Amino acid sequence: MTALEKIVNNLWRWSTTLRMRSPAHRCRDIERQAGYLQPEHCAPPPPRPRSGTMWFIRDGCGIVCGVITWMLVFYAEFVVLFVMLLPSKSIAYSLVNGALFNSLAFLALASHFRAMLTDPGAVPKGNATKEFIESLQLKPGQVVYKCPKCCSIKPDRAHHCSVCKRCIRKMDHHCPWVNNCVGENNQKYFVLFTMYIALISLHALMMVAFHFLYCFEEDWTKCSTFSPPATVILLILLCFEGLLFLIFTSVMFGTQIHSICTDETGIEQLKKEERRWAKKTKWMNMKAVFGHPFSIAWLSPFATPDHGKADPYQYVV
Repeated sequence: MTALEKIVNNLWRWSTTLRMRSPAHRCRDIERQAGYLQPEHCAPPPPRPRSGTMWFIRDGCGIVCGVITWMLVFYAEFVVLFVMLLPSKSIAYSLVNGALFNSLAFLALASHFRAMLTDPGAVPKGNATKEFIESLQLKPGQVVYKCPKCCSIKPDRAHHCSVCKRCIRKMDHHCPWVNNCVGENNQKYFVLFTMYIALISLHALMMVAFHFLYCFEEDWTKCSTFSPPATVILLILLCFEGLLFLIFTSVMFGTQIHSICTDETGIEQLKKEERRWAKKTKWMNMKAVFGHPFSIAWLSPFATPDHGKADPYQYVV
């Protein structure tokens, strides 16, 4: 063998050795091993919370946004009742609009309460233990994903939330206005919250328009218990609030319905993730969020949706 042939053979062996030791090759061999996920680096999983434990995110920004939301609804209540309805000469007009507005406002706040205090679908924290990984009985070629931030084995379609500090199943986004993530368990309540806020905003704008017309035709001192300047300022502020929230919540409601019908969360659309789950009809996707079967309970924030025979989440890819 000539010197040139020896050099070529040595280069071929050296390149083969590098390929065998490359990170990609090693991952294919040891992704299925429990040691690759380094379970010893994870702290022991915390004790499971009791069934009656309330879910609440201790985030300063989210708490402030939640309080502001309630205060804005109460402000609208105040203006509608004390500026427009109570001074009205028509008792029927006041009763019908008062009952409608207060019912929608109550449903909106109840939906906000449920969206804020419902576990959105948090993955058990610290379950990346050696025992749990081995219990999955991984086969050659199968892969599991570990979240390095909360030491959890992530099921399919789960993403980590830096605010909640947990991995959330079917996480759509984290909403500071409800101080919670929007996930598989509370998406119904978030959709109802945006819908009812949009409805009361539209109703308030219509009443403001009618009240302005009424005050222009009548004496401003008789159309409200407040002075004319105070009445105008209160109505303009309510008009601005109603218009802003109508646009914002209508857009959010539309995007949420589109996300549900396409069975693709906001994060999955943003990251353009490959679709690995079975495709269903739009009606089946709606029932998966609002419950089986269709009923008036879809519109109630007090009815917990029955997801029926939901597909089990896969830890193995």
